Amino acid sequence: MKSRLLVLVVFAGASALALGQPSYPDRPIRMIAPASAGGPVDVIARVFAQGLSERIGQQIVVDNRAGAAGLIGAELVAKAAPDGYTLLLGFSAPLAIVPNLNDVVPYDTQKDFTPVSLVASAPYVLLVHPGVPAKSVSELVALAKSRPGGLKYASGGYGTGIHMAGELFNLAARVQVLHVPYKGAGPGMTALLAGEVDMMFNGLSPAIPFLKTGRLRGLAVGGTKRTALLPELPTIAEQGFDFNTTGWYGIVGPRALPRPIAAKLRAATVSALALPDIKERLAALAAEGIGSTPEEFAALLREELAKWARVIKAAGLKGKG
Repeated sequence: MKSRLLVLVVFAGASALALGQPSYPDRPIRMIAPASAGGPVDVIARVFAQGLSERIGQQIVVDNRAGAAGLIGAELVAKAAPDGYTLLLGFSAPLAIVPNLNDVVPYDTQKDFTPVSLVASAPYVLLVHPGVPAKSVSELVALAKSRPGGLKYASGGYGTGIHMAGELFNLAARVQVLHVPYKGAGPGMTALLAGEVDMMFNGLSPAIPFLKTGRLRGLAVGGTKRTALLPELPTIAEQGFDFNTTGWYGIVGPRALPRPIAAKLRAATVSALALPDIKERLAALAAEGIGSTPEEFAALLREELAKWARVIKAAGLKGKG
């Protein structure tokens, strides 16, 4: 009888382990932010980590792994053990853009990660230096067409989301604005403020202080709707151009992350994003919390991969990074 009970206990323990460790998490979780400290990815990661930690009952340690437009941090997570203790706050560059730009990528976005949930979105804003005479997107396009290759736009580096926003703009408006990459969005903004370049797409949060003081001019936002923070700015699509891109951030784990663990992380994410303090702090960053299902996030990843594949092919960018 005792031996039978022992077998049952061992079997039950093994079954619980196979079902995704009901005690999860029982130690701190590492969240890889594949970008440098102080940037939008890092800041959003830290705000979200606080709420997730509160809801899941363990410390969330943000680990910055910058480099190669997020590829270095993403590779680390792709090769991590699928135990729920190493997660990625992913975004467009490492998950949708770099896989289309580079000939060799050490992971497959759709095969080597487990989507958990979208976390937030933040609109891009089209900025110009005050010395640029254009007061609208249409005027900027007319100016660019009158000076083919004469205007320049800054980005935070080759393969970043704001680089691709510039390439999408070139294609949508049928213009040739020259790309000038910098080592981060901060240096790109510095160049724009100094008049070294004429325009730039960037996140709304770092742009607002310069818009308020008149040191930069905002022409439009890049998503499907206006932002409540600057409601007077139209979308680029409103002005007649086939343009839609915005910054997004989401949690993924390694491939084969057990479903119970993914489900627990997803539930904690949605709950964390509903916390008033987290909502307020994200809003202050011009970001909107978005809790999604894994299926919705997976669908977005497929759409983003397809979109940037088309843009990169049309712009002739493959393998140039």
